[in-house]
Amino acid sequence: MLEMPVKSSVKVPECFTDVLYMGSHKQMVPEIKKLLRQRRLSFLAVQMDEFPQILPYLDLIGTVIIDMIGFDTFQQQKLAGIIESLEMKNIGAILLNNRVSQPIKSFSMAAVKSFSMVDVMELVSVDDLWMRISVNLAYRKRSTGIVVKPAIPPKQSQQGTNKNKLAEQLRMTEALVDNLSEQLRMAGLVQRDFLPASLPNSERIHWATTFLPAEWVSGDIYDIARIDEQHIGFYVADVVGHGIPAALLTIFLKQALVMRETMANNYRIFSPAEVMTNLNKRMATQKLSGYQFATCCYCLLNVNSLELTFARAGHPYPILIRDTEQPQQLEIRGSLLGIFEDAEYIEGKVQLQKGDKLLVYSDGAEGVVGCLGDHGGFQFGEGFCQIKDFSIVEMMDRMNKLVQNQKVTPAEIDDVTAVGLEIL
Repeated sequence: MLEMPVKSSVKVPECFTDVLYMGSHKQMVPEIKKLLRQRRLSFLAVQMDEFPQILPYLDLIGTVIIDMIGFDTFQQQKLAGIIESLEMKNIGAILLNNRVSQPIKSFSMAAVKSFSMVDVMELVSVDDLWMRISVNLAYRKRSTGIVVKPAIPPKQSQQGTNKNKLAEQLRMTEALVDNLSEQLRMAGLVQRDFLPASLPNSERIHWATTFLPAEWVSGDIYDIARIDEQHIGFYVADVVGHGIPAALLTIFLKQALVMRETMANNYRIFSPAEVMTNLNKRMATQKLSGYQFATCCYCLLNVNSLELTFARAGHPYPILIRDTEQPQQLEIRGSLLGIFEDAEYIEGKVQLQKGDKLLVYSDGAEGVVGCLGDHGGFQFGEGFCQIKDFSIVEMMDRMNKLVQNQKVTPAEIDDVTAVGLEIL
């Protein structure tokens, strides 16, 4: 009588999995688990002893994090063979051997855990760890389908040579990752330097913002600027695409969007329609290559009369939230920036009153704010309707959580930026 094969209890990847987490037990470090969920990466946690059962599925793995905490001598000896197996599949491995609590001001979080990389004892924050993961995934995706295998099984006499070669490759890869990590980190910091350092809050008006890049740098940018004692100009702009090319264009937008002109000892404030027209001409005449299109919504607020004037260029409509009423889209026509040099932009006006809130946001937040319904017309999201009555600061905090908890594929992740104000 034939015996039925014993079914493995190890969970194996059924489709492409971004991160395989492997340690002496299956319990992931909470900070890493939170990071992977926030970045919407798929992941699988296994014990190191279960790696042989994962081996046939390495083509479905993006990168591997090996947590060496609790490794015994036997597991440490097996580590070289595991890394060699990953290398032959072009899978980058990240080795962790310690973790410490440090009040580090992180790029996206504060008071986070730091991790120590094996051998070099280099402390890295959660964001640094994310950078190493993202670089590994980018390399893996470029090399998908290319499998590196030895022509013949390595002989015992060759093992020392292979290990030395592997160690050298790991050192070179680590140096490259460190260089890319530092460059992207600095690029992200430089971009944030172009954002407002403070908000023009007063006893009458409160402001709140959110800025959640899909990657280390963003294709979104915003600004809130006091033009004179009576006027504040603010906007959200969104470059088509994201990543480094889009981020570079946001800096151009920041410099090209002019809110007023100075004439001798006087000045003139541009209307929102003029701001959009001038910005569009600058983009069109620049003849930018690659990511050359952008959307924008610019608003001009008279802080004394509370009259709001606005214009948009292919951007989501601003939203007015008024007590006892349903949220309202402030609809106005306007084409994308950078396509037609002679495009015309019109503007709308609304009289704000006590208790009103206004939200200007990029399309990355549309999954939370709302979308067009099946029968036409814009339908606000259920979650958004539940938070609209909070103060603008609390509303923005809750909106951030809704964005981060969205269930979307990695390809659907987009930059999310929003500017909100509340009339007290």
